[in-house]
Amino acid sequence: MANTLTGLIQYIYDSVDVVSRELVGLIPAVYKNPKAEQVAKDQDITYDIVPEATAYDVAPSNIIPELDDSVVDTGTMKITKVRAVKFHWTGDDEAAIGREAKGNIQNNKFAQAFRRLANEMEDDLAALYVHASRAYGTPGTTPFATAGDFTDAAEVARILKDNGAPDGSMQLVINTAAGAKIIGKQSQVHMVGSSDPLRQGVLLDMAGMQIRESAKIRNHTKGTGSGYVTSGATAEGVTDVALVTGTGTVLAGDVVEFAADGQHKYVVGTGIAAPGTISLNKPGARMTIPDANAMTIGDSYAANMAFSRDAIHLLTRLPKMPEGGDAADDIMVVQDPVSGIYFQVALYRAYRAVLIEVAVAWGVKAAKSEHMALLLG
Repeated sequence: MANTLTGLIQYIYDSVDVVSRELVGLIPAVYKNPKAEQVAKDQDITYDIVPEATAYDVAPSNIIPELDDSVVDTGTMKITKVRAVKFHWTGDDEAAIGREAKGNIQNNKFAQAFRRLANEMEDDLAALYVHASRAYGTPGTTPFATAGDFTDAAEVARILKDNGAPDGSMQLVINTAAGAKIIGKQSQVHMVGSSDPLRQGVLLDMAGMQIRESAKIRNHTKGTGSGYVTSGATAEGVTDVALVTGTGTVLAGDVVEFAADGQHKYVVGTGIAAPGTISLNKPGARMTIPDANAMTIGDSYAANMAFSRDAIHLLTRLPKMPEGGDAADDIMVVQDPVSGIYFQVALYRAYRAVLIEVAVAWGVKAAKSEHMALLLG
């Protein structure tokens, strides 16, 4: 083995190229928050939440209007994980397998390290589906199954637009089942004006959204709740809904509908295990839901995620080293050319052995539920 990591550069970059082709569509789609470098693990990072503006009638007067009394709230996010993958070589290991076999094994060791850490990060992002505002689609039915029909993308985009999500940054990350339908049903050249999806498997831009695939899209299992009706009216824009009569669980991530509102499927943010109050994710009810109105829980579903880039934050940085360094003989930084994530590779010399560590730190946050929606599958 070389005295430094310089001799491993080719192995490392070959491995990154392999892992970059894994289905980690959420990592490149979300907002990379640059504040991560400023904080330690589990230390809060704050961000501003500006309230909605209030309008008033303009009336001429010799008295200027009162100053704005709105309060800018704050949210928090943090680095919650510092994770690493390691492997080592002893002198006997190298002698037993030979130089050529060692090179092949080492290449695969790096590939598996990058793959594992990227997949863990992707899985944490996929778990944020429970914060989505509303949903569109039929549980258990894969979207995009009808050739030339882009309704699924258009309708989930409409939810984001109705909630005020900015144009130009909308993303749709789907599972491989939905991805197969797009490639197989929606990729004919006469439909999309290009042969790229057929020849390269490139997913399309539909309804103003960049569409990507992820192997970590979650499958949500519905709660056991039934027979619930509302207790009191819930005004438009309110998130809390009091429920009585029914039994069983209403879970975070359940998609619910109300008899008086046949247009919207709401995603539950906070559930219940018995009669009580659930919380819908923002922006809450889109019309007044009357008293004694029946609520139904939709079936289990695949949680394909639509969102604007600002809605989901990924904090990521290299693990911190003490001033002056630690016992590492050498350290280098490798960037995943597709996701843009930086990994730290460190080499530690031990007694008749060398240990190599691949590490990264990260945290995730659903920063704006209003700019998130689900496309059910």
